[in-house]
Amino acid sequence: MSKPMLFSPGPVMARENVRQSLTHYDICHRSPEFEAMFKDTTDKINKLFKADDSYKSVIISGSGTSANETVLSSIFNDGEKALLVRNGEFGNRLQQILDQYKIPYVDCSFEWGTRPDLKKVEEALKSDPAVKIVCMVFHETSSGMINPVKAVGDLADKYGKMYMVDCVSAAAGQDIDVKDMHITFATSVGGKCLGAYPGSAYVCGKQDVLKTLTPEMGKNVYLNLARHYQKAVASNQTPHTPNVNLFWALQTALTNVLDEGLDKQIARYQEDAKILREGMKKMGLKFLLPEDQMANTVTSVFLPEGKDLEEFIAKMDDNGYTVYAGKGKFYEMGMFQVANMGEIYPDDCRKFLTVLEKCI
Repeated sequence: MSKPMLFSPGPVMARENVRQSLTHYDICHRSPEFEAMFKDTTDKINKLFKADDSYKSVIISGSGTSANETVLSSIFNDGEKALLVRNGEFGNRLQQILDQYKIPYVDCSFEWGTRPDLKKVEEALKSDPAVKIVCMVFHETSSGMINPVKAVGDLADKYGKMYMVDCVSAAAGQDIDVKDMHITFATSVGGKCLGAYPGSAYVCGKQDVLKTLTPEMGKNVYLNLARHYQKAVASNQTPHTPNVNLFWALQTALTNVLDEGLDKQIARYQEDAKILREGMKKMGLKFLLPEDQMANTVTSVFLPEGKDLEEFIAKMDDNGYTVYAGKGKFYEMGMFQVANMGEIYPDDCRKFLTVLEKCI
């Protein structure tokens, strides 16, 4: 069987040396070799976010949601609230976590595919002094929109609030500078733009905040940020048995990106997206968003009227290409999503367009 071409926003196609790293010989996670690998990997996560030594990264064995849940379940004292800025499925996922742990929050919501209004965000910030942290998604994958992360970070800084940003589908695909954007906690996972695998999530956080956390503040045992931080600082370890195989893959993918240059990878993603979007425009397809709001790696596009979405996706799959159906109301509108994350290059995008035109 020929391998499918994954033009979907995760899991992604991995480079051969990342795949081969999964076959690394077995080691004990309580060993000097693991600790050296853990330190190298977390140092590289810091570099991915352009963080200095005032930040510390930890690795969570779980999906991107596990990294978000680790932060949100670990940082609140009684009486403290979050300010949630949401405009899509993954903003709603943050809401689901807050609701599950019964954490109070100010809900600053917008229509899916609508850019957050900064005036409304600022009004919400001023409305409740109990707000401790602002939470938002960097790349709202359900629409393909890049949210105004720097502008909201400036507001969080202005009002003395922490700032958590879900960078799950943005890290290694968008330019992220945690210091410049005033980000307190950035979360992501290997199996997106980085080009590794699902199940290797990570959190990059400000050390002056991480030092104030205690295990007792956490509402979860496994996803307990204080425990992860304390273990990482004390011994380059995790508090529980990690998925060691995925750590090797994460380290290799980070090494690939950083050795070749993060800017070069982002430029490749931008070139891929340009090829795909220009080709789809020539076919007369319509986009959900204006191009200046689109991510470097996901394009949300509508099928021509009268075409059946499920039949189209099945036909693409039969031709060896995987794309995503839109979520929620976008599904009903006949929207599908084309991603160019992972090992996708300009020639792959040109071949994709040939198949896309045939299937449409």
